[in-house]
Amino acid sequence: MRTLIRNGMIVAAVDEFKGDVLIEGEKIIAVGENLDPMADHVIDAAGKYVLPGGVDQHVHYSFEFKGERVRGFETSHAAVAGGTTTVVEFVNQEQGKGMADTIFEFDEKEVSKQAMADYSYHAVVCDPVDSTFEEIHDLPNRGISTVKLFMAYKGMPFHSDDEALYKALVAAKDAGVTVMVHAENADVIDILQKKYVSEGKTAPYYHALSRPTRVELEATQRVINLAAMAEAPVYIVHVTAGEVMKAIRSAKNDGLPIYGETCVQYLMLDKDDLAKPNFEGAKYVMSPALRTKADQEALWEAVDNGWLNAISTDHCGFDWESQKHMGIDNFTDIPNGSPGVENRLGVLWTYGVNTGRISRQRFVDLFATTPAKNMGLDHCKGHIGVGMDADLVIYDPDKTSVISNENSLHGVDFSTFEGYTQEGEVTKVFLRGKLVVDDGEFIGEKGDGKFIPGKPFGLCFNEAKTNKELDQSKV
Repeated sequence: MRTLIRNGMIVAAVDEFKGDVLIEGEKIIAVGENLDPMADHVIDAAGKYVLPGGVDQHVHYSFEFKGERVRGFETSHAAVAGGTTTVVEFVNQEQGKGMADTIFEFDEKEVSKQAMADYSYHAVVCDPVDSTFEEIHDLPNRGISTVKLFMAYKGMPFHSDDEALYKALVAAKDAGVTVMVHAENADVIDILQKKYVSEGKTAPYYHALSRPTRVELEATQRVINLAAMAEAPVYIVHVTAGEVMKAIRSAKNDGLPIYGETCVQYLMLDKDDLAKPNFEGAKYVMSPALRTKADQEALWEAVDNGWLNAISTDHCGFDWESQKHMGIDNFTDIPNGSPGVENRLGVLWTYGVNTGRISRQRFVDLFATTPAKNMGLDHCKGHIGVGMDADLVIYDPDKTSVISNENSLHGVDFSTFEGYTQEGEVTKVFLRGKLVVDDGEFIGEKGDGKFIPGKPFGLCFNEAKTNKELDQSKV
């Protein structure tokens, strides 16, 4: 079956033009002007933008925190309704079990029959024994191209020390596996948390004070040094502050293969949101913590200039009433994270593209193209081109709405961006050629999504190789 999308403004990471996209089955078979109209279905996209389906490289549909668990893949239609057609999930390794075995047991039990977006996986080190690091070499054979380590969360199973980080970096570099790191100094956080709680300072705002910028900056600088010693690339997730971004930029300018992302909430919110009355601040407890408006501006500059190469969500669907309230007497017991995958496109378009902070081309690069490259998914995702998966979003820039949890699909009882104006609307979404959003409504089915294996030696390795060759040429 063929579907022709006509007369839309096709936006890529490098250009845009008015034209047509022809889909056959699950693939794009032609892109151009005045394409052959012989198709089973013809969609007129005049006055609208045609975008590649988004790739969110940082989501949590299985995360647990102090006995509480987020909403799972049964809510993944929220991603699709918001224009994100591929998500990459972090699966924490079970003690005594291999990382890949943990992932695919989870996939069979909870994901393959429920996913409504396409998906891939990050491995997460939680059992730092020799067999875990040896397994990294085999991860690409299982379709896993990344492995994550947490420097934060002292005392939790997923906390990693410097030894684990270094061993992972060394093992990963030859396998082409990208090491991703949550960079915060766990020991200092632990001391500060205990200090504030002992002083009776237990409100959500103290979450930010117990995780100041310097705990993120110190850990980032430390892992940069570890990566340099291992001669391996490293990717810093959810960068929150200008000073942290500058450390990454400086390392990269020195020729080191150091990369990072930020998330929508760090571009839009600040730590004053944690001070909202009636425990509303708990909705914004996330790690690392929200920073300042000055940090927001620094991060917008960073994504515009490519100093951070992707904008993710760190989507984490905990309920406010039934789950976050477990920390009403102690901020350290508030489950970290908030929902966001449904609103990434609309918020970035409204407050990034429409304000002139980023161009439409830069938006596509941050939203889809480079995340696919980071994850080794760019052979089929993140770009509108012949032979690519027919993951397409038709976006109507003339519609305006207000973000409300009342009409959200993420399955929890609050929206991170409640009350924000959204300029534009996702009107249609194709997932591998199947229409799954029509007139702004999700019409897909559970099981529409499928596992997309990530290929090794993603973007960080390609640029690392270039930097190494440049260094050798100077000798």
